[in-house]
Amino acid sequence: MTNTYYKKIFIILLFITMQGLCHAFDLDETVDDEIRKNYKDTKLINDMKLEVIDENENNNTSLPKLPDVVKTSSNKSLQTSTLSKTTNQLPPNIGNTKIAKHTIFNVTSSNSISDSMHAGTTIKFTMKNAMNKKNYTIPAGTTFIGEITESHPPQITCNGGLVSIRINSMVYKGQNIPINAYITKANSKNIFLNDIKGKRTYLSTMWKKGNWGRTMFNRMLTLTVNLGSDGSTLILAPFPFLYGSICVGLNTLTSPITAFFSKGGHVSIPSGSPFRIKLTNEVYIN
Repeated sequence: MTNTYYKKIFIILLFITMQGLCHAFDLDETVDDEIRKNYKDTKLINDMKLEVIDENENNNTSLPKLPDVVKTSSNKSLQTSTLSKTTNQLPPNIGNTKIAKHTIFNVTSSNSISDSMHAGTTIKFTMKNAMNKKNYTIPAGTTFIGEITESHPPQITCNGGLVSIRINSMVYKGQNIPINAYITKANSKNIFLNDIKGKRTYLSTMWKKGNWGRTMFNRMLTLTVNLGSDGSTLILAPFPFLYGSICVGLNTLTSPITAFFSKGGHVSIPSGSPFRIKLTNEVYIN
């Protein structure tokens, strides 16, 4: 009796629960129907797109504006400025008459030159005689101006002094014309590489260093001859000869070494000495 009662109660509760669930499903479908009536699917999608666009526009308005890109011809202007600088460094043409490069001028020094002068010292040369060419004439008295670029006194190993002179201008009919020239002959001596050098004296110094040994040998040889001519001193005659031979031998061996530590000759050219100047590039005059 009791079991039957509980079964009936369970069945009634289950029936009530099922009815509630069915009513809930009906309510959800009613809500869905209302939404479909008020909003169509395409309208919802379009509304969502509009919201996204509005958000993007708001974000874009908050960003700063990008600067405008201006194209410039910087490389061209740089090349133009470089070319103008190079052009300004070129020597100006004074006239229309050209003096060809490698032209030689025979001049005389206006002041003395020595290896005791310092670099930067001005040296002047003057043409004693006019130089007549087909298209122009260089009158007598034309002055060439240069400067010492390098100098040093005599050095060990018997090297002589040195003076290098670069000619950089010519005073032609009162006009100071820039030129580029060098000296090929100084005091009637040919000059190479534009270097006026003092005499290298190694061989002559080595010979001088051997004078003592040769002099001693000659003395001992004379003494040997005198001792040999006398019968009583004949036995002593070889000893001076041996001593003189040892002296000249040792002196001959040491003279190349001692000469190595000696110095050469000085450069000393008096005023009025003949020089020869040669152009390294063409020059224009009036």
